Amino acid sequence: MITEALSALRKGEMVLLYDFDNRERETDLAIRSDMVTHRDICRMRHDAGGLICTAIPYASAKILGLPFARDVLKNCAMVEKLGDIPYDPANNSSFSLWVNHRDTFTGITDKDRSLTVNALSQAVQNVIDGKPVSFKEMFRTPGHMPVLIAAEHLLDQRHGQTELSVAMSDMAGINPTITICEMLDDESGMALSKEDAIRYAKKHGLVFVEGSEVLEEWDKQAVSGR
Repeated sequence: MITEALSALRKGEMVLLYDFDNRERETDLAIRSDMVTHRDICRMRHDAGGLICTAIPYASAKILGLPFARDVLKNCAMVEKLGDIPYDPANNSSFSLWVNHRDTFTGITDKDRSLTVNALSQAVQNVIDGKPVSFKEMFRTPGHMPVLIAAEHLLDQRHGQTELSVAMSDMAGINPTITICEMLDDESGMALSKEDAIRYAKKHGLVFVEGSEVLEEWDKQAVSGR
């Protein structure tokens, strides 16, 4: 389903992205950030229920001056150490700052968050296009949109939802900024099962794609020179 998933992303449609059976075993709703509307944020709140975040490439984050949260909090005794994440002990988390666009009010409404998401994608696009951009003039922190920074070498380095989504944007040839939200189960209090996520996708006419398919296509394109 990887071809269908990339096509859906190009059109601004949501995709259900499952990571791996030996990792988080979670499905995220994923959508390209430059086409997010307040209705998409609303759908993520209602139908997914997890944390709504925006993933960006490592190179763009570096130019924008965005740090990893662990580096900001390095003097805090509770800050994560390598090995702390039970599903991925070889890597740290991808969390950076939580931001609001400066034109938002509280930052938490669907319209405010979609504005922040759209602006994040524009900031990344400006970096890619070599245009000047001042992150601090566009955003304030703390805010209501967590930014996730993908590993520098994407799936060659880490297999998280952050890397999977940014890698998909790369293969789709679109703005490499993806907004994601974990799908949770109201009954079990756990992540939505893969089977239920597949049923949701079929019911709503959305594409369900597994991390293994994304990784396979990523490796295939690497061999062909991407």
